[in-house]
Amino acid sequence: MKKIGVMGSTGSIGTQTLEIVRDNPDRLQITALAAGRNVDLLEKQVREFRPKLAVLWDEEAAASLKTKIADLPVEVAAGMDGLLKMAAMEEVETLVTAVVGMIGIRPTMEAIKNGKEIALANKETLVTAGHLIMPLAKEHGVRILPVDSEHSAIFQSLQGEKRSQIRKILLTASGGPFRGKTKEELAHMTLEDALKHPNWSMGRKITVDSSTLVNKGLEVMEVKWLFDVPLEKIQVVVHPQSILHSAVEYDDGAVIGQMGVPDMKLPIQYALFYPDRLPLSGDKLDLFKVGTMTFEEPDPETFTGLKLAYEAARTGGSMPTVFNAANEEAVALFLDHKCRFLQIPEIIGKAMEQHKVIADPDLTQILDTEKEARDFVRRKL
Repeated sequence: MKKIGVMGSTGSIGTQTLEIVRDNPDRLQITALAAGRNVDLLEKQVREFRPKLAVLWDEEAAASLKTKIADLPVEVAAGMDGLLKMAAMEEVETLVTAVVGMIGIRPTMEAIKNGKEIALANKETLVTAGHLIMPLAKEHGVRILPVDSEHSAIFQSLQGEKRSQIRKILLTASGGPFRGKTKEELAHMTLEDALKHPNWSMGRKITVDSSTLVNKGLEVMEVKWLFDVPLEKIQVVVHPQSILHSAVEYDDGAVIGQMGVPDMKLPIQYALFYPDRLPLSGDKLDLFKVGTMTFEEPDPETFTGLKLAYEAARTGGSMPTVFNAANEEAVALFLDHKCRFLQIPEIIGKAMEQHKVIADPDLTQILDTEKEARDFVRRKL
């Protein structure tokens, strides 16, 4: 019986993780759950899975939850202290990090220090602190298992192969809802347009990130750290059907990839049960129905978020933190109808231009850089 803690249990990845636990009651047990401020859904999850600890980021929400579940022997905690407590719990063996944002960094580091296996679904952890996280995991002998579909596909494609023989990582992208559009057309795209992803059902923020290709830029940075490959070996490939989830090309020219229907439950389950493959309910890939798969080069001149991501990754140090924080602020403004679609990469670029890079930032400097980037965007707008 593997004991699981889920940070971000009320979000898309979190709820699908709980579906897998629900389908495997003899193999998985939930011992801790954490969410932002969704009291009602977390209460339902707590009553179903009976964890030892429930955490809400919002203190008022935590107080409300404590009252609602007073009849249960479940401890309730709040904020960063609650997440750190969860990360250090003896009863958690695997921590699923499915929170959105840089709040995931400290709990992930705490979990690694306590020997927990990490099922990683929080992009910001490696984007901004990969230079801290990966050596820490190596030091403590902790496995970091990717949950994102693309990174899981790469991980699966590396099984039994030598990483020294990687020629290229082929990181696939659907192209999002605006694939093929010109800058002139993008100038008129609304929030409602951006949220109509053709293949995936995701949260609002990541869906917008997919429409700008910023999400793919963040994934490029993750690939660099997860698989220890230089940027020049990472190639983004637009694949509108989202059937090939990513692939690895080796020195001999062989390309090994992982295919499947667009469904996040497969990479989540693979991370939870690695190296075993268990039966999974749901649709299976039918190549006859797929019929045709196509591949295109991305357009970084139109979708400049991807171009800026490579620039931030090449610069390194504290620049990826600026890229990420400025994007989060810009997307929040876009979600509130306070900026236009094409302003998102403009805001990121301006934040990067004004930043003085710290070559090897520690955690405090990363968090300070995040605050400075956010403050810059707020002042600018």
